Amino acid sequence: MSDASQDTERHKHKMANRKAVQDAEVAEKTIEKGLLIVNTGKGKGKSTAAFGLLLRGLGRGLRIGVVQFGKGAWDTGEKTAIEAFGDQVVWHTLGEGFTWETQDRERDVAAAERAWGKAQELMADPSIRMLILDELNISLRYGHLDIEEVVADLKARRGDLHIVVTGRNAKPELIEAADLVTEMTPVKHHFDAGVKAQKGIEF
Repeated sequence: MSDASQDTERHKHKMANRKAVQDAEVAEKTIEKGLLIVNTGKGKGKSTAAFGLLLRGLGRGLRIGVVQFGKGAWDTGEKTAIEAFGDQVVWHTLGEGFTWETQDRERDVAAAERAWGKAQELMADPSIRMLILDELNISLRYGHLDIEEVVADLKARRGDLHIVVTGRNAKPELIEAADLVTEMTPVKHHFDAGVKAQKGIEF
């Protein structure tokens, strides 16, 4: 047998063993439940990843809710694109901009409370199967909402409801309660080279 043939056989054997291990591991997983997912960290992509899940959920016929806590009434590409799905996505932008823009704690607290009230409403709606709470971590970080109350409500979600929370500096209590936590770590960012926010990339 030639060296090339031996390499091919070794590779085939190795992949067959790997498949067997992978299949056995997948077969062990029997629980199906609504997940609490947290995207956090200083890197770009937290909301982008959440909207990727939104797109995947739409592809599976899920009805999805979005509540944006801090971004204000931005004209974003994702919101414009998602409007094409009609009432399969329920979208609420209830922030007034980031807290360093408003510079008014009372307004920030009031906006966060309105957004959380809408989130609770959507959590109670049995037609909503995925709920994205965009930048909720910011409201929790600055104490605009009570972390214990928010975590208690998230933990008490319906068994078939997936909730995705985004934003930097996720609180330890939220991380503890979550089923899946991903931390976006910056390696290189075009802002540092003087490149401004661009359509289709940042908004």
